[in-house]
Order: sequence, then C-alpha cells, then structure tokens
Amino acid sequence: MTVSLLVPSSLCREAADKREATHKVGLVARAATVFRVDRVTIFPDSDGDRRWGGGFVSTVLRYAATAPYLRKEAWGTRDELEQVGVLPPLRAVSRTGSESQGSGSSRQGIVTEVGPDGRVRVNCGLQHPISLVDPTDVGLDEGERVTVRISSREPVRARIVDEPAPGFAVERADLSAALGREDAGLRIATSRHGEALTTERLGVLAGRVEDGMTVAFGAPERGLPAMLGIDEASVASADETGSDPAGFDRWLDTVPNQGSEVVRTEEAVFATLACLTLPR
Repeated sequence: MTVSLLVPSSLCREAADKREATHKVGLVARAATVFRVDRVTIFPDSDGDRRWGGGFVSTVLRYAATAPYLRKEAWGTRDELEQVGVLPPLRAVSRTGSESQGSGSSRQGIVTEVGPDGRVRVNCGLQHPISLVDPTDVGLDEGERVTVRISSREPVRARIVDEPAPGFAVERADLSAALGREDAGLRIATSRHGEALTTERLGVLAGRVEDGMTVAFGAPERGLPAMLGIDEASVASADETGSDPAGFDRWLDTVPNQGSEVVRTEEAVFATLACLTLPR
C-alpha cells in the first residue's frame, strides 16, 4: 500500500514571512510522518503562488525528511533554510519496524567517498563514516543517499540495503502525472464542496484505500476547484456521475460542518489522514 500526499506550490501563499512559511511546511512534514505517507508531491499552482513557491516548499520538505545527523552535510547553507529551527522534530521510524538506535536498525546514509575494490565510505550518523561494500551493479556516487542496516555497533557491522529510508520521499510533478502513477490507488480530492465524510462513507472507502491512496489538497483561500477551473456544482455531483474532469475518484469534504471560515491546508492534512488511515 502506497500513500501519496499532493500539496500545491501555493501552500504558503498567505504566510507573512519565511518563519511562518517554514513552520507551515513543517506541519505538513509532521503529518506525513505521523501517518506514514510514502511520498509528498508538490504540484504547480502558478496562479496562486506568491513569495514562497514550489521551490521553497520542496526544499524545506526535503530538508525536514533528512535525518538530523545528515542535514549539515547534505544541505549546507541555503536561503530557503534560514528558519528551519522552527521545524517540528519528525523522528520517523523505520518501515521495517526496527528501532533506530538498536541492532538491526535502518538509518539514512550519505556516500562521502568512493574507494577502490567496490567499497564506499558512508556517513550514517555514527561517530565516523564507515567503509561498506557497494552492492549495486552501476556503482554509487559521492553524495548519493543510501539506507544502511546496522546489525552491531560494537564492533560496527553494517551493510547497504535496498530498502526505503525512514520517512517520506519528496518530488515535484504535475497533478495529472501524480494521479496517473501506477501506485496511485484511490485518488481523492479534498474540498468543502465534496461529499461529507461520514462514518458510513468511511466504511465504504476502507476497502478501497487498502490498495493505496493519493490525497490532494488545495491552498488557503484557493481550493482545488479554483486551481483546476472546475465549477463547484460539478464537484458535488462528480462522484454520482462517475465522471470527473480532473481525474479523481472521489471528492471529499473531510472537515464537514467546519467552525472556521477557512481550514488551513496543514490542518486539513491532519484531519483527513487521521480518518483515511484508520484500520478496518
């Protein structure tokens, strides 16, 4: 099961400054980690972009998804990362269920040096970079990120494995490309004009999301219908007719009877994923 989260490049359009924009992106990263999202995709909303666009959002998300012990080496100093001190800690757990500090743990690593005889030196947050066998056929490059499985710390025994690193991947892509992925699963658009998510409807959806889901969100004061140029009335009837011009399977109002005029994107992400990731 793959869970993908789609957020617009205009995510931070109403942020007053870089600090607020960074904090907003951090909350999305936090939600993605808590609910085990596999991939966060930033899709373009050029008409809604303001000062903090898709490049800023993707950079901060990638930084947040990088293990703290690798951030300095992986990112150095960048203007977009000036306020990353406000990011909440993610503390992503391994997808294999191993503990990050124990033997048998999986950790992110960065190749710091490519040596002879098919070996590389990898910084994976231990006291020093460690020398490991390159298991790939094409060869690893300096700066490449890998997943390291540590079986012992004293003495150090580890190997590079073909496993996803803890946390989520980040990419930038058009909305149509993200919805067209083979592992997209159930494609859900969130909007206050969609069907209200009720306990009955959630039960119907539960069986379908087991094969994966892709959930898309709009931006503050600029929802998905406005971004896509879709009439709000057609959104309300899309699920009944089975035909949606944007390519979604469902349009859902995941915060029905909202008490605020505007539900912020990061709030909607938490509210939506909390419901859709419930076990049957």
